[in-house]
Amino acid sequence: MSDDPEIAKIKQRKLEEMIRQQNQPQIKPGIVDLNNSNFNEIISSVNPTLVDFWAEWCGPCKMMHPVFESLSSKYPKIKFARVNVDQNQNIAMRFAVQSIPMFIMFKSGQIVDKMMGAVGAPGIHMICKKYSN
Repeated sequence: MSDDPEIAKIKQRKLEEMIRQQNQPQIKPGIVDLNNSNFNEIISSVNPTLVDFWAEWCGPCKMMHPVFESLSSKYPKIKFARVNVDQNQNIAMRFAVQSIPMFIMFKSGQIVDKMMGAVGAPGIHMICKKYSN
């Protein structure tokens, strides 16, 4: 069964649109990916910044990603950010991150709080409520 020329055009347009979307960088709303070039600038903010130290191979880290993303929109006064420890080992060593996931709250470049492990939504809520005033 051959395709109608109009259907073929629609399929081609859809395919091109899907390829374009796939080639665009995936931006997570409200969450900043940190690395050597932007880490100090982001955590130096007067407003609190909650940083998730994670790795691609870490199951508990992957479990926490959706929780972290959903809560980032509930606390507008707090900047949410992530550090991939495999790609940024120097940052992880600087803050003695030996177990992941680890969440560190920074304010004006200083550590004000830490949480370790897959703390779930209650853990993230607790640390954010404390610093969102």
